[in-house]
Amino acid sequence: MIAFSIKAISEQEAVICLDGDLDIDSTEVVEENILPEMESYSQITFDFSKVPFVDSSGMGLLLNIVHALHDQHKSIKIINVNEDVQIVFDLLQIPEIIGEDIFL
Repeated sequence: MIAFSIKAISEQEAVICLDGDLDIDSTEVVEENILPEMESYSQITFDFSKVPFVDSSGMGLLLNIVHALHDQHKSIKIINVNEDVQIVFDLLQIPEIIGEDIFL
């Protein structure tokens, strides 16, 4: 299961710190709890420093979130992706799909 915290940097910017695996069990938590919280911010940063594993459902969720937020003209960044997860992202060409500028 995944846990999260939201740190408001300003009225427009927030950092969402994820803690745990982004997998099929955590997609419901993200969809029901995190997504509604993002509506009030125009700049959103996802901190993956405590995400050791992402499965295919987590990848799909990530793609859907990024595309939905882009459609709402929100700025998205993904930071602190660990090496193992980044390797999987690179193999699946996730940075190319959602934009390499999103990953810092």
